[in-house]
Amino acid sequence: MTVAFDPGAAAARATGAILDDTLHGASRGVVVDSPPGAGKSTLVVRAALELAAAGHPLMVIAQTNAQVDDLVVRLAEKEPELPVGRLHSSDSDPYDRVLDGLANVTKSAKAADLAGLDVVISTAAKWAHVKNVEPWGHAIVDEAYQMRSDALLAVAGLFRRALFVGDPGQLDPFSIVGADQWAGLSYDPSASAVSTLLAHNPELPQHRLPVSWRLPASAAPLVSDAFYPYTPFRSGTDHGDRKLSFGVASDGSGPDRVLDEAAESGWGLLELPARHTPRTDPEAVRAVALVVRRLLDRGGVATSERADDPVPVTADRVAVGTAHRDQAAAVRAALAELGVTGVAVDTANRLQGREFDVTVVLHPLSGRPDATAFHLETGRLCVLASRHRHACVVVCREGVADLLDEHPSTEPVQLGVTVKFPDGWEANHAVLAHLAEHRVRWRP
Repeated sequence: MTVAFDPGAAAARATGAILDDTLHGASRGVVVDSPPGAGKSTLVVRAALELAAAGHPLMVIAQTNAQVDDLVVRLAEKEPELPVGRLHSSDSDPYDRVLDGLANVTKSAKAADLAGLDVVISTAAKWAHVKNVEPWGHAIVDEAYQMRSDALLAVAGLFRRALFVGDPGQLDPFSIVGADQWAGLSYDPSASAVSTLLAHNPELPQHRLPVSWRLPASAAPLVSDAFYPYTPFRSGTDHGDRKLSFGVASDGSGPDRVLDEAAESGWGLLELPARHTPRTDPEAVRAVALVVRRLLDRGGVATSERADDPVPVTADRVAVGTAHRDQAAAVRAALAELGVTGVAVDTANRLQGREFDVTVVLHPLSGRPDATAFHLETGRLCVLASRHRHACVVVCREGVADLLDEHPSTEPVQLGVTVKFPDGWEANHAVLAHLAEHRVRWRP
């Protein structure tokens, strides 16, 4: 007899094993791989609370100020009495002012002012400037795959043991300088903190969170197969647990038809005629804006396990994802012309870690004459395809599959560099093949 998969039990078992290794293990590090929406922040907060409760002073390293402030707020919500330090920069506006209302949070630009507090949180960049302090017994590194190895080296002397939590399928760490001269070396400073850590310490315990609580049952299999072939995961919900519907009937246009398809299946591909275009393709940009306008005009409502009654899909629960900042700016302008405000419009890099009910994506390869390494990066497509709880609509010009076939990877092969799998070419083909089943052709 086949035993039904219990996502809650599977997640609880994984979390229990992670916390056991973190609190009681002998290894200097514990690595946790997490798929999109698996509860990385929840795990970080719980681990921090349990370490603090066990009498282990703790430092937490995040990658951005927004992530740091979010963790501080989450800790305060869970344990209002826990003394937390927010180590910040000396800038004029160094942290979210919402922290000023939290009585248990002490804020300072000097680590010495926060000595003795149960938990101290800051960015990797700020921690790198902390010197001459007694090392913390424990550290938690959040979004560890987005941290460069040189940033880890800069803070490694501040702690004795660490829990590294991150998503291996997201965008690689960002570097503004070329790093080809270090490619393949074990100390490549542009490599992720986790890859370098494991290259030197392959014996460290490695865990993975097996359930995505964000991605619906319609999306988790595709994202798992296309981007996480060696660390598969399941959706925390089943088909039928979530539903997207509209109060206003379709007007028969391409945007309305693709919205109906996405509401029914979780995915929609609005395909425009094949054409080589400027990066800010006016026709594709307007198509993206029209899809968002019609989504809001038709009174979308979402039913899910989070609420007993259907919840309106308002502008703040919708996002538009692009590959480039000028494309995002063009979409914002097009939405403004249509009177739409409050929708998050940004690049994959800036949408990373965020969650929405519905996303509309301008495909990175739409209208392009070539397929560059930037546009084929698996993390970029993974982020764009994994922000939604209900549905994702992709706007793209016809011909991307042919473009991929005409431009096989010509990146130089470098000795010692671990081949990233799946590569962008393969992941793009897998996503396109799935989207083709939900295609709506439109000639605006």
